[in-house]
Amino acid sequence: MSSITQGSYPPVLQDAEKERLVQVVKDWTVAHGLTVRPPPAIAGNDTEGILATSAPVTLFPSPFPKSCFEEAKAIQTTYNELYALISQDEDFLTEMVKEVAGGDEFIANLWNVHLRVKKEGYVQHRQNLALGLFRSDYMVHQDDASLQIKQVEFNTIASSFGGLSTQTSLLHKHLAQHEYPLLSSSSSASNLDLPSNDSAAGLAAGLRAAFDAYGSSTLGHPTCVLFLTQSGERNVFDQRHLEYALSSSGPNKVPVFRLPFSDILTHTTLASTPTRQLLYTLPSNPSLVFEVAVVYLRAGYGPGDYPSQEAWEARYQIERSNAVCCPTVLTQLAGMKKVQQVLATPEESNTNSVPSALAKFMPPTSEKTQRLLKTFTNIYPLDTSSSGLHARSLATSPTQCQKYVMKPQREGGGNNFYRSAIPEQLAKIPEEHWNSFILMEIIEPPALANSILRNGKVEVGGVICELGVYGTCLWDQSSGEIKFNEEAGYLLRTKGDKSEEGGVAAGYGCMDSVTLV
Repeated sequence: MSSITQGSYPPVLQDAEKERLVQVVKDWTVAHGLTVRPPPAIAGNDTEGILATSAPVTLFPSPFPKSCFEEAKAIQTTYNELYALISQDEDFLTEMVKEVAGGDEFIANLWNVHLRVKKEGYVQHRQNLALGLFRSDYMVHQDDASLQIKQVEFNTIASSFGGLSTQTSLLHKHLAQHEYPLLSSSSSASNLDLPSNDSAAGLAAGLRAAFDAYGSSTLGHPTCVLFLTQSGERNVFDQRHLEYALSSSGPNKVPVFRLPFSDILTHTTLASTPTRQLLYTLPSNPSLVFEVAVVYLRAGYGPGDYPSQEAWEARYQIERSNAVCCPTVLTQLAGMKKVQQVLATPEESNTNSVPSALAKFMPPTSEKTQRLLKTFTNIYPLDTSSSGLHARSLATSPTQCQKYVMKPQREGGGNNFYRSAIPEQLAKIPEEHWNSFILMEIIEPPALANSILRNGKVEVGGVICELGVYGTCLWDQSSGEIKFNEEAGYLLRTKGDKSEEGGVAAGYGCMDSVTLV
């Protein structure tokens, strides 16, 4: 990487400069919706939900290798295609679920939703179209020879921060134009290469494609898109940016409504027709009934969203309806870490070959497949295969475990176990359930520095950046035809270099954007 990463960048701020820049950032973020609801400790008795606070954000964009950035964006449509294919392969997903469900009740319950709908007839009664709003997350791995992107994970449900990411890019462009030139050490922050980022519009385009493909209601109702959200959602403004981009897209308006996941059975019903249209009754005006064309899940990705059997019945109702689901249960399961592991792990008999799981979906010798392979890092099962037994020896070794992270089949941040915490956690789990986890080699990124504004306080020091590239994909589950496949912008999340996790909503990372080097 260039000299921008070697001590001269970001500029060192004098106290008065820091005070001014922080005030500008706080005002700009609130004025432009780069905000979150404050945590309960700060919100206090905000029972009316009127408070908002700046989302955690860096004061400067972080340097990112241009070649890595361009490669991550270029291969996103290939990743979209790969996961659309995986989502349609029930036999493959059956094997993946069998591997982990014994020690993972949440995955087992998701699979049971699929089996219930399958039993009554997926093909005869349910929507053929499926929508994925994906995000592939990477870190830059630095070795002696080069810098390469290595995939951290692939997200198939509730891929967040597309709305705030667009705003973060605009914030840093504003600062580069109006504020950085005023700094006493402004030279290192001049001529920044700040790429455009239309992630909100890109994700909205995927939802719009699904809405248009659904067509008009045969029951005479207006059609809509329904966002399923968590109760008390703090990240509401990120979702609102996406909603507003969707509402204003295309020549005809798209009605968009938000519904807490816990209220699905209260405000939606299935029509008494063979195709089971999902009907949404507007709580503020029960005389208005909409036919739901697209259900977009920003909830339902973890056990906390299913506190009772009623919640599972709600997910079952969505899955068996005629609405285009984003995602379907099978698409959500395709995002399991177990799937990522088998795609990346070659056969024990030929470690130089393309993994058979990947070759099942992508031509082994194609350029696209080879480019995917280059993004994989070393990932191991924790089962009783020879690879799994080797991984178990690494995971339980007090010294060897320092190079690894152990991951369950979860989304949302805060679920992983790093380094010395791995053997401690495994000691608490029956060995027959170890195969519910995967072991991943920790990616070693280049050293960077930045300043993070969080809850009004500035944190200065070393940072680690994680790039996410969004993708949108609409496909026909019966024919396999992909009807829409686009790369849809990016997200950069940054955390202190002493932090293991990177989730912004989980309280670990912050919003950032790239300056290409």
